[in-house]
Amino acid sequence: MYDSTVINALKDVLIKRDETIAVAESVTAGFLQAALSSAENASNFFQGGITAYNIGQKARHLHIEPIHAERCNCVSDRIAAQMALEVTQLFASDWGIAVTGYAAPVPECSINDLFAYYAVSYRGTLKAVEKIKAKKDDPMKVQVFYVNQILNDFHRLMMKDKNQSSFSINDLNSINSKFASAGPLSTSPSIE
Repeated sequence: MYDSTVINALKDVLIKRDETIAVAESVTAGFLQAALSSAENASNFFQGGITAYNIGQKARHLHIEPIHAERCNCVSDRIAAQMALEVTQLFASDWGIAVTGYAAPVPECSINDLFAYYAVSYRGTLKAVEKIKAKKDDPMKVQVFYVNQILNDFHRLMMKDKNQSSFSINDLNSINSKFASAGPLSTSPSIE
């Protein structure tokens, strides 16, 4: 189900660097946590995670901005970024990964295409914010697809030169504007 080759490669890199990771999930409903915890000696690098499925819980535990969250049904690049930054604080980890999105259509919200936003943070700095698109399928298969895509992307990110800027999003200025206009977050993000 999960890409064990990538999971073990991530484990090896994180343990070698003496770094830890925590995750905040919505659309993947704990599958990202399950994938990381499936590695041998997971407790040596995996701090834990939180699955927060609604706006109330995301605001309470991950300090997302509730007015923006209400407008976007809690699915946006900004929400994923806030979640990734906050989960590192919540679990005292070096790395944070967060994901929010749709694994099934939501016709009442005019959501017919499946997609998720994920973000990666490292010691208070956003390293990546991306959108993943999925084909319509069984929701559980879509969730597993998201998990494997995120872990593969995270592995590639970790393999890049640490001095190289690795923040990638289609419109960097757009997300910077969103953070600036949102006022201070409980964690002050910096974007490389």
